[in-house]
Amino acid sequence: MKEIGAAKFKAQCLALLDDLDPDGLVVTKRGKPVARVLPIPKRPAELIGTLKGRIKVKGDIMSTGLTWYAHAEP
Repeated sequence: MKEIGAAKFKAQCLALLDDLDPDGLVVTKRGKPVARVLPIPKRPAELIGTLKGRIKVKGDIMSTGLTWYAHAEP
């Protein structure tokens, strides 16, 4: 886990938050840890069910709409 002084953290706060490691960051004052900054865990987007009732399926969604003829070469 990285350590940074409070004054440097204050001056570079936004940039540090943009590049925050999963381990986080320890903020120190006069060499003693005073705070720990941790990122919020990212959750996968919950899209399943959010469009329920808003989408209508027309036709066969498993078909390309083309007729295929397969035959073996002699």
